[in-house]
Amino acid sequence: MDAQTKVPLVEMKDISLAFGGLKAVDHASIDLYPGEVVGLLGHNGAGKSCLIKVLSGAYPRDSGQIFINGEEAHIANPRDAKGYGIETIYQTLALADNVDAASNLYLGREIMTRWGTLDDSAMEHEARKVMARLNPNFRRFKDPVTALSGGQRQSVAIARAIHFNARILIMDEPTAALGPAETAQVGELIKQLKSEGIGIFLISHDIHDVFDLADRVTVMKNGRIVGAAPVKDVTKDEVLGMIILGKCPPGATPGPGAVAG
Repeated sequence: MDAQTKVPLVEMKDISLAFGGLKAVDHASIDLYPGEVVGLLGHNGAGKSCLIKVLSGAYPRDSGQIFINGEEAHIANPRDAKGYGIETIYQTLALADNVDAASNLYLGREIMTRWGTLDDSAMEHEARKVMARLNPNFRRFKDPVTALSGGQRQSVAIARAIHFNARILIMDEPTAALGPAETAQVGELIKQLKSEGIGIFLISHDIHDVFDLADRVTVMKNGRIVGAAPVKDVTKDEVLGMIILGKCPPGATPGPGAVAG
């Protein structure tokens, strides 16, 4: 089935957000389908993080609507977002460095024994199950996550999100500061998530990253959507032109932020 015949997993319509007199997001619309990666590009201050923080519940929108699986969603805070299966994996990963993968998976949601102590074996068993699905080569279950590589740490952060039934992942600069081998590992993780029908918004400054990992790209400039296109229909130079000049190429669908000509 063609993606466009399905109901979008996420549809953000006409979202606006201002801080004082500054319009951080100006009537922006974006969508995401199951098993799809949408890359969101733009300079610092273009509005991409603010738009996505509206979806994650970090910022309340001033106007506009959010639909999840075709039904209007009411997201006023991060807890609401989690209730809709939306999880954010920040660049910092927000992991507790001094404990192992299972403890990170259950941070704040620990499994207890009937005697009121931590059930470490149950948590490790669950961690092994989710990791087998996500990254079968992961073996370092007993090590504190500070001892893991960047790619392995990213695995733990993603495992924590999907273990609690996330269907929509927001990944903020997932390959920042990673070497080529670890970047490839994150690419494999993303392929696995896509195969499970999880939709991913990928926020990045790196065009190469987006071309390697995303199915579609959306560009923002000055709080507005310049345009969106399947990655296969545009070149990196054309996307750079969208980011820098706000110019929409023939292979892209122009947004309200596109300049004429």
